[in-house]
Order: sequence, then structure tokens, then C-alpha cells
Amino acid sequence: MAEDPDQEGREATWAMTEFGAALLGDARRTARLVRLAETLGARPSASLPDACADHAQLKAAYRFFANEAVEPTALLAPHAEAMIARLAPQPLVRAVQDTTELDFTHHPATSGLGALNDTSHQGLFVHSTLAFTPDRVPLGVLAQQVWTRDPATLGQQPDHKTRPIAEKESQKWLTSLRAVVAAAGRCPATHLVSVGDREADVYDLFLEPRPAGVDLLVRAVQHRRVEAEAGYLWAAVAAAPVAATVALAVPRHGGRPARTATLTLRWAALTLRAPTHRAAEHLPNVPVWAVRAREERPPPGVEPLDWRLLTTCPVATADEARDRLAWYACRWGIELWHKVLKSGCQIEARQLADAAHLRRSLALYSVIAWRLLYATLLSRAVPDAPCTLLLEPDEWRALVCRIQHVPIPPADPPTLRQAVHWIAHLGGFPGRRQDGEPGVIVLWRGLQHLADLTVMYAIMKPPPPPRVVGKG
Repeated sequence: MAEDPDQEGREATWAMTEFGAALLGDARRTARLVRLAETLGARPSASLPDACADHAQLKAAYRFFANEAVEPTALLAPHAEAMIARLAPQPLVRAVQDTTELDFTHHPATSGLGALNDTSHQGLFVHSTLAFTPDRVPLGVLAQQVWTRDPATLGQQPDHKTRPIAEKESQKWLTSLRAVVAAAGRCPATHLVSVGDREADVYDLFLEPRPAGVDLLVRAVQHRRVEAEAGYLWAAVAAAPVAATVALAVPRHGGRPARTATLTLRWAALTLRAPTHRAAEHLPNVPVWAVRAREERPPPGVEPLDWRLLTTCPVATADEARDRLAWYACRWGIELWHKVLKSGCQIEARQLADAAHLRRSLALYSVIAWRLLYATLLSRAVPDAPCTLLLEPDEWRALVCRIQHVPIPPADPPTLRQAVHWIAHLGGFPGRRQDGEPGVIVLWRGLQHLADLTVMYAIMKPPPPPRVVGKG
């Protein structure tokens, strides 16, 4: 297999870190993947023709996404390896899993798509798992599952309760948990918590084998039977005293402004009883801790927050109950990542020939979307770290020269927070005192401007001095 000559002597870029070890059957394919990630990552919102520098590069991009030898799992595998290196030093990581749909109805020529929630819409379902630190910094995409629904059988499946879990889409939660367990085997010092929303309230998920150091945290929807005098889950929790009150920052959603909600907190150790309709399976009962946080006095016209959580991680104090609530609040991070994937990377605007091409594109843009979110949140978690955590040498030097209007950059890089604020400024962030920290939208706009600046800086910077070879 021929090596790519363009890779020799190059400084390591983020794309090389996340994709450089991809096993695609030919080293030249891996080199193309790295170049494509750099190109599309520099202009994540642009269409393929606009992002690519010329027709040859565009043709190579289409050819790559059409290559049947390239598996989406192989594209994500090196990123998962790089993520393990980021994950291993962390004492606690939340592995948040969630499903979104990608709607390609407006691309009727794309073949191989399936029905979404009705047969008039076509697209893909995507279930992803992202790893987050306690500071909500995303470490990477831990796992991803993609599937379609057959429009011919939509709504005609046998009774949901009678089908085994392996034949249901609910299997996605167990598959994700197995990926978390595999990651835990690589990171024995890290406590990993698999976090899911109400759709994850599946009894089989609690029965799935887990080693020590891997726990579950699920927002409950089922009013399950329990081994307690009250007989049922939330009646038993309601009988517990209020352990504490919690102030929770609720982000802006739709047209509703951000606010702070005050919730009462109750918790109880309980044992879930197996579902009655599965009595013939003789399933074991499951010990869990239930935590309920309810907003007693919401603003007028606002539905109160009411979080009902089940966890396998012990809860013995009010502080531990607060921690479980904070763990679940991390779920908002994956919703933000979905927003970046759809709005920042314009994944639903990608016009490719068939679903297989789109899946390869999705794998690549999933990592690009992670990097955009990572940049935004990392600068808040470690603001004083050097910006070289995120930017390559030419990038931060081009940024400094542009912002400070100087031809020669300083010897030392700026802090991460300063660099992110400058990038956001390129994207239209005013940076006034009342504006707070920049968000991901202005950051992805700014990164596109930075890509152009970096190209120009690389062209205009003086060449390095010639090497002097000493005489022996």
C-alpha cells in the first residue's frame, strides 16, 4: 500500500489526530479522509462544492463518500481511539445517548432512505453516544447506530410488548451500553455513567450485565411496580420526605428565555419488580435508587420541571441526590450537539446519491460537529490553558495577526479563552460584558473565517531560515 507523500513532514492536525489511524484498506484512502476532514471542518456549513477548493477536490470528496470499501464504523473508529485517550484520565464521565432523525424529504432522488414518523417523510434515524466530563466538555462520539424504517411495514409490527428486545428499536440502548462497557475496560480508573432520556426506561437495560465502575441513569416514564408498601414506584418516592431544594439553570429553549428553576428533591432506595406481562420469563427484580426533582412553583404558563430519575449508582445523602440530578442535566449537551450537526454542519442539506453515501458523510460530520462543540465548552472549562489545545500553529498565529493588526505574531500563543473569543468575534460575537461567553453558532462562523485567514497566513509568512550544516 502506497503512502501519501503529502503526509510526510506535516505537523499533526486535529484531523490527523481524529482520523489518521483509520483502517480503510489502503493508506491513500486514510490520507484522503484526513484531507477531506480538514477541508470540510474548515467550512462546516458550506455545501461540498463551496467547501472544496477546486473541481478535482470536489470530485475526490464525492468519490470518497461513494466508495463501498469505506465503512462508517471504520471512519469513527480512530476518533473513538483518540477519545479513549481523553477519557482515561477522567475520574467521572457521563456517556449520554440519544436518538435524532435526519430528514431528507427535500431530496427525493436520494435512494435507500426509510420512512420517518410517517410515510410522507424520508430519512435516517441516528442514535449516538457522547462522552462528557463533569464540566460538560464533550470528549467524543463513543458510539453511533444508524437505521431506516421500511415504509411498507410502518405501523404494522406485532404488539410491542410481545416482541423480544432484539427485534425492537429499543435494542439501541443496550447496544450503546455495551459500547460504554467496552470503553470502561480500556479506562479502569474512570467511573462511566450511561445516561438516557425517558425512552431509555426499558427493563432489559437494567438487566444488561455491567462491570463495577459502570452505572445507569435513566429518566423514568413507567410507573413500575416496586417491593414497597406503596406498591408503585412514584407513590413510594412521594412518601419520602423532601431532602433538599435545588436551584437549576434551565437553558433557553425555543422562544422561552433561560431561567433558574427551584425544585424540591426526594429520593428512595427501591426494588423494581419485573413486568407482569413477562412473568413467563422469570426475570429478576432490580434494585435501584429513585430520585425525583419537581418544580413546585413554575412561572405562569410554563410547564413545571419534573425529573424522575432511576439510577444504579447508590444515593445515600441529599448531596448525592443533587449529583445525580447534575449528571442528568448533562443530557442537554447531546441536544446541543444535534443542533450543531444539523445547523452548523448542515447535515440534512447534503445532497448525495443514496443512504450509504450519507452514512459515510454523517460519520465524518459527526466528528466535525463534536470538534465545534468541544471548542466552545473546553474554553469555558479550562479558560487559561494555551490555545494550542485547540488550534494549530498557523491557525493561532493567523488569528493573532488579524485581531491585533500586526504582521508578525508573538512567540507565545494566547489563552484558550482569548482565542475562542477572538474566533467568535470573527463570527459576529460583540464580546460586550453583558454578552457572556460565545456560543457555538458564532464559533462555527468564526472558524470558517479563520480557515481563510490561515491559508493566507501560510502563503504570506516568511520562509524559515535555511539550515546551516556544520563542517566536520
